[in-house]
Amino acid sequence: MAGNLSSRNIKMIVSLCSAANFINAADRVLMPIAIIPMTDEFGWTLHWQGWILSSFALGYLTSQIIGGSLATRVGGRSVLLFAVLLWSLSTVITPLIAQSVSGLIICRILLGLGEGLGLPTIFHVYAHHVPAEERSRAFGYLIAAGGAGQTVAAVLCPHLPWRTSFIVLGLLGLAWLPLWWLLYPNTSQHPESEGFMSRTGSDKVRWVEFISHWPLWAIYIAHFAMNWSNYIIMHWLPTYLSRTLGANTESLSLTAVPYIVNSAVGVAAGHLADRLITKNKWTVLSVRRLMTTVGLVGPAVFLVVFCAVNNLASALLLVSIVMGFCAFNSAGHLSNHAEVAPHHAGVTFAISNTLATIPGILAGPVTAELVTASQGRWFPVFWLAAAVNLVGGVVYYSQSSALQLLGLQRYSFLDRERV
Repeated sequence: MAGNLSSRNIKMIVSLCSAANFINAADRVLMPIAIIPMTDEFGWTLHWQGWILSSFALGYLTSQIIGGSLATRVGGRSVLLFAVLLWSLSTVITPLIAQSVSGLIICRILLGLGEGLGLPTIFHVYAHHVPAEERSRAFGYLIAAGGAGQTVAAVLCPHLPWRTSFIVLGLLGLAWLPLWWLLYPNTSQHPESEGFMSRTGSDKVRWVEFISHWPLWAIYIAHFAMNWSNYIIMHWLPTYLSRTLGANTESLSLTAVPYIVNSAVGVAAGHLADRLITKNKWTVLSVRRLMTTVGLVGPAVFLVVFCAVNNLASALLLVSIVMGFCAFNSAGHLSNHAEVAPHHAGVTFAISNTLATIPGILAGPVTAELVTASQGRWFPVFWLAAAVNLVGGVVYYSQSSALQLLGLQRYSFLDRERV
């Protein structure tokens, strides 16, 4: 094994990747906020709004596996640089083509393509350069940075002209590019083919292996479930609060509160998970199962309660609780990739995030159809999200593992061995 990176260099990597995820999340949450004044200006129907919101997921889904594979082949530094460049340019040019629905949808697809490259690349970098005993915290900071980006966008963007919001956030991404290129530690002595990973077994893995293990499917299904409720909240919360509960522009800034809670809980959950492993001597699998169960079942319960409230304060409180519980997933199934596939975490996350992007494609048109068919009522949307979360929690708890799976010949699809 090559020598490990210094603690300072590891912190630099985590900081830069977290900053990228901050920008990623801010750009992603911008359209659900901006679509309210844009709809007033361009007169889009609810169904067109759904397709505009969901078109992002089409591009996001397409680039997931590409991102994981490219990072493995050419390294995370170049791939993440290209990803941030693509999604930032897509954000900057959005105001220029917004009057054309087809042009806007294409731009949203390109935004998704760029952002879809980001997280698989970051997971690849973390798996190779962040030691196992620090990963929960690293992923906690990563998710918290995303929540912070959503918070900043939710606070500032309702008070800015929507065109200005896209330009400002796009330029922020472009400003990150030289920092990444100049400050990313020199890893030439610590190649990404090695690092904090077990060298047991072969690095050569057939593609079928990525879909041939129950513990991998447990991660994929948990991620799918988490994203179903996340996309509902991210895409539709501003519209729901505005059209159903009568929130004005100033009140929409309060949609930042759930993201603040998400960020804070994400960091706390990461530290708690690492402490349970290092100090309390819990097994890694027990911690991953605990965090994922809290992160999926908790939101399911409060989503059911959420659809029964009819005032803004209660709605924001319940959504904040939902997002707080959801943050536990960062120390659960999201951290599990580096354990079950340490040499291929970027690829397994890419597959997982590809499947978990399907809710992003469906959330727009399915929500619009459910609300329309229910004469403007939203309870079917939240009940469905709660049911999906419960199924994901049960599957992950019963099928998950912390064994290294890929590259080991002894583990088969029907093998139920656990650690």
